[in-house]
Amino acid sequence: MEYKFTTENFEAEVLNSDKPVLVDFYADWCMPCKMMGAAVKQLADEYDGQAKVGKINVDEQPELAGQFGVRSIPFFAIIKNGRLIDSALGAMPKEALEDKLKKAL
Repeated sequence: MEYKFTTENFEAEVLNSDKPVLVDFYADWCMPCKMMGAAVKQLADEYDGQAKVGKINVDEQPELAGQFGVRSIPFFAIIKNGRLIDSALGAMPKEALEDKLKKAL
């Protein structure tokens, strides 16, 4: 299941999650973000129950983007036990993003 994270649910769904969380910071107008969309959706389906995978639209949630210092997108954050443990910037092969998620499990 692919989550949609917002300021309203971020603390409960991400910071207080008992599973690692992969957050995709994106925008609808961003071509590299669109290219990564299918990979993020696949990871959400493949790791359902083991990790949470979701998206934050930086245009709709600028305060969350600011909290993580997001200046360029797509930006991927891996959060575990309420802390940022890894991140990646830009489009990449699905396997590269999956490797980062596996390390957090």
